[in-house]
Amino acid sequence: MMSVSFLVPTTVALGAQPDAGVSPWVQLLPFAVILAIFYVLILLPMKRRQRKVADFQANLKIGDKVVTTAGIYGAITRLSESTVRLQIADKVTIEVARAGIGGYQGQEPVVTESGASS
Repeated sequence: MMSVSFLVPTTVALGAQPDAGVSPWVQLLPFAVILAIFYVLILLPMKRRQRKVADFQANLKIGDKVVTTAGIYGAITRLSESTVRLQIADKVTIEVARAGIGGYQGQEPVVTESGASS
């Protein structure tokens, strides 16, 4: 059987209090650094992309040749606040949501495949 004198130092060592001289602000510093990295690497680029998409969709005008996020090519014949009318062939027009316009024909898409702007 173990002696009591062997257990006492181990028990005291396990119950030791952390250094009370460390400021709580120093303990929060790693979390602040993680949040800053998250903001710079994830949120800031997402905001820039959303602003670029919103500017693109706000600056659409009649006559622009565009492609939708579904891959339909057409020319804009009418604009409203939330929809766009596209002429996709002679005497064939469709109406799509403004958020469904992915980019100009022949250029890189402004709206990524992962989704349109909200």
